[in-house]
Amino acid sequence: MILVATLAGLVGGMLLAGPSSGDVGPFEAKFALTPAWSGGTDVQLPPLGAVWFDSHYGPVRLTVRLDSLDQNRTLALASSPDALAEASRTVVDDVRSGIIHAVIRHVVAGLLGALLVAVFVLRTPRRVAVSAGLAVAVMAATATVAVTTFRPESVEEPTYRGLLTNAPAVIGDAQEITSQFGRYRDQLQRLVNNVSKLYGTVSTLPAYQPTAGTVRVLHISDLHLNPVAWPLVTAVVRQYAIDVVIDTGDINDWGSPPESAYVDAIGDLGVPYVYVQGNHDSQLTATAVARQPNAVVLDDQIATVNGLTIAGIGDPRFTPDKRDADAEEPDADPVRESGRQLATTVTAAGVPVHLALVHDPVAAEPLNGVVPLVLAGHHHERKVSTMEQLPDRPATRLMVQGSTGGAGLRGLENEEPTSLQMSILYFGPQQALGAYDEITIGGTGRTDVTIQRKILDPEDQPQPSPSGTPSSSPR
Repeated sequence: MILVATLAGLVGGMLLAGPSSGDVGPFEAKFALTPAWSGGTDVQLPPLGAVWFDSHYGPVRLTVRLDSLDQNRTLALASSPDALAEASRTVVDDVRSGIIHAVIRHVVAGLLGALLVAVFVLRTPRRVAVSAGLAVAVMAATATVAVTTFRPESVEEPTYRGLLTNAPAVIGDAQEITSQFGRYRDQLQRLVNNVSKLYGTVSTLPAYQPTAGTVRVLHISDLHLNPVAWPLVTAVVRQYAIDVVIDTGDINDWGSPPESAYVDAIGDLGVPYVYVQGNHDSQLTATAVARQPNAVVLDDQIATVNGLTIAGIGDPRFTPDKRDADAEEPDADPVRESGRQLATTVTAAGVPVHLALVHDPVAAEPLNGVVPLVLAGHHHERKVSTMEQLPDRPATRLMVQGSTGGAGLRGLENEEPTSLQMSILYFGPQQALGAYDEITIGGTGRTDVTIQRKILDPEDQPQPSPSGTPSSSPR
């Protein structure tokens, strides 16, 4: 009876103690000790998976959960080689400190749990004293087993779970991974090339003959640093003779200095690249895009590119932390206000504007009736709709693009990877949208492609006002 009560109190106290928190480099980590016959150490890196080390034998297991990245520390590491070197020197101390705090927390909680159970169950002072002594002995024996069976070499024999099952190849032979990725990239590019060539001759597609003056626009969005996206964009630009590429933001994930190199591929496209900033893009990102020789960065501005008059404004937020971005939008007013600001700019310009660019579709609401077409992104899900008809104003068509980068890393969190999406828009006479093609690629690691053409009714085409002003002020 005394042994059962003591063990129950120890286990219950350790479980109720919960994890202790600490910093490991840029990570906010949690350390926990839980009873387990197999022992070992489990390092969890959601959503990537976990790494298991057979570090020691039972009866207690150490769990380290690298829960999230601290934005300020991550940006400091990314922007300063000295900070990165310092973090590599202190990470061992961080882990040691976290484990010590976790051990103290769980030992104290276990002993208190055993004492409380003994007081309420065993009742007599002698039996309580025996239980307390037994609890101390069990804790001491557990520590002795863990220390004497500790295997430092276990760090060289990890077991990976989840997406990290690919980690051994990455760690073992980086050159081979580079070669494999190159073949995968080339495979995707050949696939898009072949599909786009066949597309022009497939008889089952709706008939649409672009006129000599048709402007072909490729709408992309939310690349999120996916390196696969650029070969696909390049293939479509060449095969479809694209005149303008439009990017509605979130080309980066954190907006850090190292990410700026990702946008260098813009200059290789050979066609104008019109961009508005997303909520994952910093001002540094926008500056890096603007440095590209063919780039046009719009932020509450209007530009004419290849005959199309385009207005655009960047997302007023900068929320690279995924926890903030995925939460319910606490305040959409700044986004909606940016749309009002762009509507005012378009109205004051006094020229017909053919389309407007925003990142979040919420910013499109005040543009309803001010421009015939708004392009957006942000939600990683393609959606085409016509906004509500307003008095004395033509309704505006809203085209929300899916993620051309397959949502980046977060696109791998689900069982099925997020598809890569882009659209080709055909602007015909008077720069009206006559048709568009929706291209969908299965997702990172997959090569299935679908292309669907939509032809628009000429009678149902909203047109920009000749003066550029609606009949009433934008709401």
